[in-house]
Amino acid sequence: MGGRLLPLLEQRGYRVRCLARRPAVVLQKIGPGTEVLAGDVLDRASLDAALQGVQAAFYMVHSMGSSGSFEAADRQAALNFGAAAQAAGVQRIIYLGGLGDDTVRLSAHLRSRQEVGQILRQFGVPVLEFRASIVLGSGSLSFEMIRSLVEHLPVMITPKWVKVPAQPIAIDDLLEYLLAALSLPVSEYRVFEIGGADQVSYADIMREYARQRKLSLRMLPVPVLTPFLSALWLGFITPLYARIGRKLIESIVHPTVVRDPAALKTFSVRPRGVAEALRRALANEDRQFAATRWSDALSSAGDQRAWGGVQFGSRLVDSRTLRVSAPLAAAFAPIESIGGETGWYAWNWLWNLRGVLDLLVGGVGTRRGRPSPTTLHIGDAVDFWRVEAIEPNHHVRLAAEMKLPGRAWLEFEVTADGRQTVIRQTATFDPVGLAGRIYWYALYPLHQLVFRDMLRGIARAALQAPR
Repeated sequence: MGGRLLPLLEQRGYRVRCLARRPAVVLQKIGPGTEVLAGDVLDRASLDAALQGVQAAFYMVHSMGSSGSFEAADRQAALNFGAAAQAAGVQRIIYLGGLGDDTVRLSAHLRSRQEVGQILRQFGVPVLEFRASIVLGSGSLSFEMIRSLVEHLPVMITPKWVKVPAQPIAIDDLLEYLLAALSLPVSEYRVFEIGGADQVSYADIMREYARQRKLSLRMLPVPVLTPFLSALWLGFITPLYARIGRKLIESIVHPTVVRDPAALKTFSVRPRGVAEALRRALANEDRQFAATRWSDALSSAGDQRAWGGVQFGSRLVDSRTLRVSAPLAAAFAPIESIGGETGWYAWNWLWNLRGVLDLLVGGVGTRRGRPSPTTLHIGDAVDFWRVEAIEPNHHVRLAAEMKLPGRAWLEFEVTADGRQTVIRQTATFDPVGLAGRIYWYALYPLHQLVFRDMLRGIARAALQAPR
C-alpha cells in the first residue's frame, strides 16, 4: 500500500520521507524530492531521526507474516512509533487498520489491527484510523488469492468462510481516502469504516472474477474445513503460504461490513462496486503490471532469523561457468527472467517439490512467483528467493527465504571474454552446526545435477535470444 501511495504524494507536491529497513529497495522507486531513511519500528532509537520535522505520518505497518506472536510485534511497534511521534511533534497520524465488529470476539488478526489504533491514540497525537475490509487491486493479497483459486480450480471445494459477508474496497478508492485524510482538519479525526459499494462474500467475488474472465466455476460446499487445513490447501494452489493463509482465513470468518456510514458524509470519495474494482485489477494483471505486490514487503517471508551469537562453519560453495557466443545482454536476459512463469531452466518439478516441502514446514514455498516476468529489482521476491543485489547485464544475487539450517545465496555473473560471454553461477551455503552440513552433503549429488543443468539451460536460452 505504501508503494502505491508514494507516487501519488509525490505527484501532488508533498515532500515525502520513507522509513525502510532496507533503503536500497525503496531508493529505486522514489522521485528526486523524496528521501529514504533506514529504520525499524521495532527499534525505538531509529525512529527519532526519521520523524524529526514530519507533519503527517502514514502508519501501515503489519506483522502478519511473523512466525511468532505478530500481536506482540504489532503492539511494540505501535508503542515505539506513538512515543517517537509525540517526541518529534508530529501533527497527525493516518493509520490503516482492519474492519470488524469490535463488540464481538474477533480473530487475533483483527483484534491486533484495532489494538494498534488504540495504542497510537494514547500518545496525544491526532490519529485518523481507517478500517477497511478486503482490498481489491492488482498485487493485493486477497486479489492474488482469488485469482489463483478461480484460474486453477474450475471445481472448488468451499468451506463455510467463503459465504461470510464482506465489503471489499478497490485499491484506488482506498488511496483516495488516504490522500483526503491529509486535508481533513484534525478536529474531525476519528475511526472511519470504509468499504466499497457492495456487500458480498468471497464466493460472490470469485463468481464475478470468473464471469469477467469467462471461466467456468462450480463450488461444492463442505460443512467443516478448519483454518489450518484451508491454509495448507491455499498454500498449494495460491501465492499464499500456510502461515499467512491461516491468519487471513481466521479473519475472513468474521463479517467485515461497514456499520457506520460517517466516511461517506465526511469525504467526497464515492467507492466503486466489486465488478468495477475487479475490472481495473484485471486490466493491470493482463498487462503483466502491478506497481506493488503484497510479497514485495520484506516481512512477507516472516521474521528474519537473527544470527547473532551463532557460529557458522566455513561456507560451502558450488561455482561453475559456461562460455556462450552471445552478447552480454543476451546472456543476462534469461538470468533476469529466472523463476516464476519462466522456471529454473532445468528440473522444474524438483524446484516445485522443494517448494511444497518448504510450505509443509511453514516456509514461503514457490507460489509467490515474481513481480515482473523479465526484470528484477532489489527486494523483489522470486519464488522462495529475494533479490539482494543486481547490476544490469552483469550480476544478480538471490538470498534464500526457504526454511534452511543456515543461510544460502544463488548468484549469477556474466562477463565479456573476447567474442564470447562467460556465465558464472555460484550457490553458497553457510551451514549452522552439524545439521547444516548434513543438509548440504545429503543433497550434494542432487545439487550437482540441478545446478549443472540449470546453467546449461541458461546458456541455451542465451543463444536463442534475439540479437
